[in-house]
Amino acid sequence: MNSQEYIEVAIKIAPFSEENAEIVTAEISELPFESFSSEDPYLKCYIQKELYDAHALKVVLGGAEGYGFDIEYSANLIPATNWNAVWESQFNPIVVDGKCTIKASFHEGLKKTRFNITIDPKMAFGTGHHQTTYMMCRALLQNEDSVRGKVVMDMGCGTAVLAILAAKMKAAKVYGIDIDAIAAISAYDNAILNRVGTRIETYCGDASLLQRNTYDVFLANINRNILLQDIPTYAHCIRKGGLLFVSGFYVEDMPMIIGMAQSVGLEYVSHDSMDNWCCIKFAK
Repeated sequence: MNSQEYIEVAIKIAPFSEENAEIVTAEISELPFESFSSEDPYLKCYIQKELYDAHALKVVLGGAEGYGFDIEYSANLIPATNWNAVWESQFNPIVVDGKCTIKASFHEGLKKTRFNITIDPKMAFGTGHHQTTYMMCRALLQNEDSVRGKVVMDMGCGTAVLAILAAKMKAAKVYGIDIDAIAAISAYDNAILNRVGTRIETYCGDASLLQRNTYDVFLANINRNILLQDIPTYAHCIRKGGLLFVSGFYVEDMPMIIGMAQSVGLEYVSHDSMDNWCCIKFAK
């Protein structure tokens, strides 16, 4: 995949805000885009050249009309690039509360912490949401007794950082689901790389897959709109006494997230915040 050609779709949003960018991201998430980045006034979206469907994109973006902002977009071919090299230049190790290190295989000489996770994603770009990953890892570390020996779901698992940490914290079984097939494969490969592959299962799909099982600890680091849509499904498959941790949204979005969770029988416990990003803990 090092020399894979990509299409960059640059969507100009007026007026631009991170919230408006999230709305557009949610609209086009059904298409096989691999990653997104927002740079005022643009949301930039990346897709493999052979998977790009201009008509499908036009139809989906047409559904964004009526949201209270204007969009226009252009699509451009990005020449074949060594994405691994690009990613390496952008990825910095993350150390969570001195207890968990998240690094890539090319990071050497780092001080060991209690939990050490090596991630080598196959995706072209990282998400850039280190704050939400950090807070979700911190939430797990602060609830170790609730993870040990339990069944954990990492919804929207991406490269499986959270699933791997849960497995290293001695969860009995961990499941990961991501709507992106490349992410699901990458998650499985990373589980093997971190020697927890026997306790992690990853699947490509959406919240409809959750009906297969019930879970003690449910992790969802996604975005506000998907959370609002799927929290009722999450609540249904969380066991009595179980926990839900959600992130991927802003502090000002807390009331609607909490309201949705409470409406389906979940109790607000606490929250964390970093750089206006938020993470909330609920109990069933």
